[in-house]
Amino acid sequence: MVAETPTQHPQNTRAIMAFLREHTPFANMDEAHLAHFAEHASLRFFADNDVVLSPDEGPVRTFNVVKQGLIRGERNGKDGEPVTTFEISQGECFPLAALIGERPTRTLHRAHGDTFCLSLDHDAFVTLFSESDPFRDFCLRGVSSLLDQVNQRIQSGAMASISPTHSLDTPLERYALRNPIVCSPDSPVRKAVARMHENDVGSIVVTNDARQPVGIFTLRDLRTMVAEQTATLETPIRQVMTPDPHRLLVVADAFQAAMLMAEHHFAHLCLVDEEDTLVGVVSQRDLFSLQRVDLVHLARTIATATHLRTLVSLRAQVSRLVDTMLAHGADSGQIVKIITTLNDVTVRRVLELNIERNDPGIPFTWLTFGSEGRQEQTLLTDQDNGILFDPPDGMTGDEVRERLLPFAETVNQELAECGFTLCKGNIMASNPKLCLSSREWDDWFVRFIDASTPQNLVYSSIFLDMRAVFGPREPLEQLQERIVKRITKNDLFQKMLAGNAVTRRPPLTIFRGFRYASDGEKNTLDLKRQGLAPFVESVRVFALANGITEANTVERMELLARQGVFDRKDANAWKEAYGLIQAIRMRAHQEQARQGLALNNYINPDDLNPLDRRILRESFRQAQRLQQKLEVTYQL
Repeated sequence: MVAETPTQHPQNTRAIMAFLREHTPFANMDEAHLAHFAEHASLRFFADNDVVLSPDEGPVRTFNVVKQGLIRGERNGKDGEPVTTFEISQGECFPLAALIGERPTRTLHRAHGDTFCLSLDHDAFVTLFSESDPFRDFCLRGVSSLLDQVNQRIQSGAMASISPTHSLDTPLERYALRNPIVCSPDSPVRKAVARMHENDVGSIVVTNDARQPVGIFTLRDLRTMVAEQTATLETPIRQVMTPDPHRLLVVADAFQAAMLMAEHHFAHLCLVDEEDTLVGVVSQRDLFSLQRVDLVHLARTIATATHLRTLVSLRAQVSRLVDTMLAHGADSGQIVKIITTLNDVTVRRVLELNIERNDPGIPFTWLTFGSEGRQEQTLLTDQDNGILFDPPDGMTGDEVRERLLPFAETVNQELAECGFTLCKGNIMASNPKLCLSSREWDDWFVRFIDASTPQNLVYSSIFLDMRAVFGPREPLEQLQERIVKRITKNDLFQKMLAGNAVTRRPPLTIFRGFRYASDGEKNTLDLKRQGLAPFVESVRVFALANGITEANTVERMELLARQGVFDRKDANAWKEAYGLIQAIRMRAHQEQARQGLALNNYINPDDLNPLDRRILRESFRQAQRLQQKLEVTYQL
C-alpha cells in the first residue's frame, strides 16, 4: 500500500526544512535550495514489506529521503533466495547511482515496517542538482563527500596552521629538481664534485647508459670519504657511491617520499618513469611543507638516540606530530602509517642499543603482530612481538633461546618505558613460545591451521598479521608464503576463520540504533572491536584464501579488487568506511590526549554531531555488507 501526500503547506515546508537540516547533505545547503526541496517534495507512505523501487519499473524518476522507518535493499543470492545487501534509515537518501545514471535500480528496495519517504520528482531533482553545489557533490560522490567533511573537521580541530599550498597529496614532480646532475660510474670523484659545485646541488646521481639510476653520491658521502680517508679524489665514483638508490615513480606524492625518508633516514630520492629512467631528484629540503611538520627530522632523531631516556622523551613528540599532520591534511590511513613508522624506528633503536650493550651473538628477526603487523597502530598501543631465528651450526633451538630470551626480556621492558605497554596475554618475544626457529614457527603454524580450536581462532587475529621490524626479512617472507599456501588449500580452516570473523557484528540494532559495548562506560561504542575489527577480520579471510601475503587491511582490499574478488565499487566503499571509523577514533584519541586522559577506544555516540553519527551508521552498514559477502561466500 502506497499513499502520497503533498507537502506544499507553509507549515509543512518549515517542518520538512527543519528535518532536512539535521542530515547530510542538507545541513550544508542554502536556505533557498532547502525550501525548493520542501516545496516540491511529496510525503509517501509504505506499509511493511511494500516494494518501494524495483528493477522492473524502468529508469528511476524520484529522489527519496527516508523520513521515518527503514528501507532494505534485496538481491537474489546464489540459491535464488533474496539477500539483504543494505539498509537505508532515517535521513538517508536513495537511489543516487541509478537516478544520476538515468537507469533502473539494480536492487529491489522494500519497506521494513511502516515507512515514510520524502520524494522529489525528476524535474525538481535536476533543478536542485544544477543549482546546489553541496547537493550535487553529495549525489556524485556519496560517502566520499562524507569523508571529506569529517577530514575537514579533524583538520580544523588540530593545533597547527600550515600553508594550504603544500599538501601531503601534492605530486612530487612539483618539488622535484628536473634534469638532475648526473655522471657515469667511471667518473672520478673530483669531476663529480666539481659538477655538484658548479650547479650548487648537494647530490649527483650515477646513471648507466640507459639513464637509469645505479647510485647516488652526496656531500655527506664526500665528508665521510675525506674524514676516514677511504678513497682519493681520483677514485671512480662507483667505488664510493651509495648503490641502488631509493626511487619513486614521478607520479607518487609527497607523503610517500616522507615515509621513505623517515624509515630509511636518507635525504634524497630519485624520481623515475615506468621504464626506470631518471626524471628528477627530490630532497628533504625541497619538501618544505614536510620539513615544517618534522616527520623526517623526528624519525632521524629517534634512530640516532644514544640513551633510552632520550627515546622516552621523544615519544611525547609523536602525539604533537599527529596533531600537526592532521592539520596538514593527512588522512587516517596516512596517520596510522606515520605512527607505525615512528614506532618501528623506536623499536629498532631499542634493539640496536641493547645489541651494543649486550649482543647475544645470534642473528634474529624481530617480528611484530596484530595492528602493528598491519601498520595500523594509533597512539594507543601495546606490544605484540616475537623472534624468528635460524640456529647456528652446532647449536640447538633451546641453546639459542638461552641467549635470546634474557635479551628479549630487557627489550620488552624498555619498550614499555617508551610507552608500548606490556601485553597482558604475554604475546611478547620474551615468551619462550614466541622465540622460535624458522622450523619451529613452521611446525607451530601447521598445528595452528590443522587444529582449528577456539584458542587458535583467537590467535588468528594476532599471528596471521605479522611483519619483520628488525633483522633479515627473507626468513619471514618464506614462512608467510608457506602459511598462505596451506590456508588456500584448507577450505575447512577458511570457513572456521570466516565463522569467527562474523561473530564481531557491527554495533547496529535492527532498528538502526547503536548497540553499545558491554564492557565500556554506559552507552558507549568500542570503535576498535565493534567498528574496525569486522573489516579487519573479514578482509583477512578473503586475502588469505586468495594467496595475498600483504597484512595491511586497506592494501588487502585493493589487491582483492584487482584480483576481481571484490567489486571495485564495493572495495572503494569499504575502504572509505574503514577510514571514516579510524578518523573518528583518532579524533577521540586527540581529544583524550589534550585533556590528559588515558587513551581508550570508547565513544558515546550521543556526544557526536548529526554528521558524525550519520558517518558511523553508514560505515557500520558497510561493515555489515562485507560480512554478508563473507557469509554468502562460505555459506555460513
